[in-house]
Amino acid sequence: MSVVDLPTPSLLVEKSRLWDNLAAMQDKADANDVTLRPHVKTHKSVALARRQRGRGAEGLTVATVKEAETFVDAGFDDVRVAYPVTGRHKHERLQDLRDDATLSFTVDTAAGAEQASAVYAEAGDPVDVLIEVDVGHGRCGVHWADKDAAVTLAQHVASLPGLRLTGILTHAGQAYNGPSDGDTEAEALRRASRHERDRMLSVASAVAEAEGVGITPETFEISVGSTPSMAAFENAERDGFRVTEIRPGNYVMHDAIQVALGAASLPDCALTVLTTVISTQEKPDGTHHAFVDAGKKVFTTDTGYGTDGHGIALADSAAMRPHPGITVDHLSEEHGWLTLSGDAALTVGDRLRIVPNHACVTVANQDQLHIVDGDTVIDTWTVDARGW
Repeated sequence: MSVVDLPTPSLLVEKSRLWDNLAAMQDKADANDVTLRPHVKTHKSVALARRQRGRGAEGLTVATVKEAETFVDAGFDDVRVAYPVTGRHKHERLQDLRDDATLSFTVDTAAGAEQASAVYAEAGDPVDVLIEVDVGHGRCGVHWADKDAAVTLAQHVASLPGLRLTGILTHAGQAYNGPSDGDTEAEALRRASRHERDRMLSVASAVAEAEGVGITPETFEISVGSTPSMAAFENAERDGFRVTEIRPGNYVMHDAIQVALGAASLPDCALTVLTTVISTQEKPDGTHHAFVDAGKKVFTTDTGYGTDGHGIALADSAAMRPHPGITVDHLSEEHGWLTLSGDAALTVGDRLRIVPNHACVTVANQDQLHIVDGDTVIDTWTVDARGW
């Protein structure tokens, strides 16, 4: 099948770029002696997860119970929910999976740990739990600098029936903030990656010294993740502790945000949206616009450091050359609003490929990924794990 035979909007994944991205991150993990436990929320595809495993990934990271159920049902037997799972119903759904897989999840409060304990203690089979640490993103997690809070929570988790404290986990979301204080993009990524690593090692050292926890560097997991921070990741040791696993997700596709941050180049972006021009208009102010059949439900409204609009329109998808005269500057639910300048000219029925700002959200809203080699569709994969 040719790309021209696909309906629009459609998600295209360039096979060669995807394969290169899988290999590059596995090489990064191997060089730093860490396990690559990829976050599958980016693609939610069993077919793609199997290829990650085939390249050397060990275990999967998920964000939702639905993702855990989908991938365990597909035969994956080591799944980590990098999310503070809350609510008896969700814990019971995870417990139902434990005959077929090793399941783990995070907690970051005493209340959350106690809710989990009530379910797994009843089952009589302790579950692996990691404490979530905030290393600068400001979202969930015990703050890395509050060692007393980290130690207190670790002691509490270790004392609860049904829970087995196995490590600490973080997401360096601050890596998405971009440069500050005159940094270059590369310097900002190195700083975020260094902070992620060193702050986690300092928490591990503090927890190891606490009474009643009983952890050692040989058994304690230190899990870090975020595609931008992985671009600059280098492992290190403190008091015998080292990072044990990395959990990037976006690296399989990359997107306009990763390009702006310097974590990837445009030719690394495997995912593009194929879309069709449905209208062209010259407005009263003299500006020229085109409208395509992909809006918020495809591109999402996510923006970030260094992005210009809601995606990068390509003049040449083979060379991944951006079109200098097309800006995706506005979105309605079903419409992408393009502003045209210079020699840009589009006609109703024209098709173009656009690199989205945020690949993870783009994929989550669609049913299929079309794997392509240039203009040839060589396979179609289902986006299997949508929902909660």
